[in-house]
Amino acid sequence: MGKYFGTDGFRGEANKALTAQKAFQVGRYIGWYYGQQHDDKRAKIVIGKDTRRSSYMLEAALTAGITSSGSDAYLLHVTTTPSVSYCCRTDGFDCGIMISASHNPFYDNGIKIMRANGQKIEPEIEEKIEAYIDGEVGEIPLAEREAIGNVVDYAAGRNRYIGFLMTIPTRAFNGMKVGLDCANGASWNIARSVFEALGAKVYIINNAPDGLNINTNCGSTHMDTLKKFVLDNGLNVGFAYDGDADRCLAVDELGNEIDGDQILYICGKYLKEIGKLDGNTIVTTIMSNMGLYKACEAIGIRTEKTNVGDKYVAENMMANGFVIGGEQSGHIIFSKYATTGDGILTSLMILMTMLEKKLPLSMLAGEMKKYPQCLKNVVVKDKAEAQNNPVVLKAVEDVNKALNGNGRMLLRASGTEPKIRVMVEAQTDEICEENVDKLIAIIKEQGLAAE
Repeated sequence: MGKYFGTDGFRGEANKALTAQKAFQVGRYIGWYYGQQHDDKRAKIVIGKDTRRSSYMLEAALTAGITSSGSDAYLLHVTTTPSVSYCCRTDGFDCGIMISASHNPFYDNGIKIMRANGQKIEPEIEEKIEAYIDGEVGEIPLAEREAIGNVVDYAAGRNRYIGFLMTIPTRAFNGMKVGLDCANGASWNIARSVFEALGAKVYIINNAPDGLNINTNCGSTHMDTLKKFVLDNGLNVGFAYDGDADRCLAVDELGNEIDGDQILYICGKYLKEIGKLDGNTIVTTIMSNMGLYKACEAIGIRTEKTNVGDKYVAENMMANGFVIGGEQSGHIIFSKYATTGDGILTSLMILMTMLEKKLPLSMLAGEMKKYPQCLKNVVVKDKAEAQNNPVVLKAVEDVNKALNGNGRMLLRASGTEPKIRVMVEAQTDEICEENVDKLIAIIKEQGLAAE
């Protein structure tokens, strides 16, 4: 990870870590960098944003930077991250930018940059942007006169993405009662249109963004509201998105939460049954539940593990031709249709699987038995120091030896925040929590915690 860019772009509190000036500099460099790839025309860069108040400020700054470097900025306005990725892939853009801090609170924001194929940009380009922001490279030229870039309203791109989603299911959703929690975020004006066009009866909550309520007690990081909503309205299924709708979690008809690992199992098994699980493999991250691996092994599906981050999952999938992969958090990639996680696409695939197999979601998910898991975060002074502390490493080793294959402890750094995540899986909740708390105590005793 670099100074500004983590596993999911440049993220931080708006006007503190991520200022309008830095956004302008990102736009300046990106506009100049991609402009150098063309001799006879301007570079084209597409921009989307979520519903945070600061997203409008950052959009203006990025646009000013891009056009002042001589490239054209195409504005999708409020839209989802996967829609920006889609436009990159289909409309000949040199790159795409999404302004969003995903599931973070409203006062944070972020800049995610995608290459022409819709995947996250290469680390080498992120390093060059960081060097420019820090003044480590010479100033780049400003465009003049007719060379100054254009700003183009590109809402039509978002509408084409909606149309694309509607073509994916192989059957109508008539008779299905579907709940949607839009997290007061980017999916609020897209998800309902897709499901209603496919015939579902849609029940929707948290679809009134005001710039300050994105992810506030709603969406994929706060599932209790959707659970109650599904039960109160007798729905067949509920889907919860995060702020930029690149992830999706579900709620079954009994009010149970269905996480990303269960979604991978449900959809991966169905793809295997219909002969479309290329490579007979599901790509996971190191954070996936042991129950997923045991369930896949029982039905003859291979699994591969990557580092945490949907970009690592995507890289593995594209390199090996695999068709499904993702994270426990609900970033699920279906590579036949997308090169990044797409929450609305994921919900369509879940509902299509339910209809094709004529089974409720509770029965589909019930085939995978999750191991109890406890995950807690510790704010630390230095992530690398905390991860490599010999006393901490010895404690992790001791726990894994004691669990003896019936569980595991995992320690990893957050890619976007100054936190260490401590996770334990074991046969009981008590064992999980006891071991997590012990390690957190050791981290604090070593003087590594920031609190």
